[in-house]
Amino acid sequence: MPDPVLVSIAAAAAGRAITGLYQLIKKQFEDDSVATAVLEAAEGAAEDSAEVQDLSVALGQAEAADPDFGERIRGLWQTEVAQQADNGGVTNQVSGTVHGNVVQARDISGGISF
Repeated sequence: MPDPVLVSIAAAAAGRAITGLYQLIKKQFEDDSVATAVLEAAEGAAEDSAEVQDLSVALGQAEAADPDFGERIRGLWQTEVAQQADNGGVTNQVSGTVHGNVVQARDISGGISF
């Protein structure tokens, strides 16, 4: 199962949602035609698509081969996610095993019941 953070990074790269993230990945993959094809196939794909899942796997392989690359993409991801939250964006992240209910929301009018 791919790392959930790498899936989020792959989805952001596919949609070019984070400035510089796509370029960083593209540069890392430039000498690997298979990884480059995976990146290009994921462009514009939905977060839950097979293409984004394949990209997250390719990112995991690249991270394992080059830990510095892993640190750079994760650092950029953390910085951008934190910045979006600081600027009024919504950032929700659930990781690990969840037992029970989880609500991810920004503005709620009224109550929530399960």
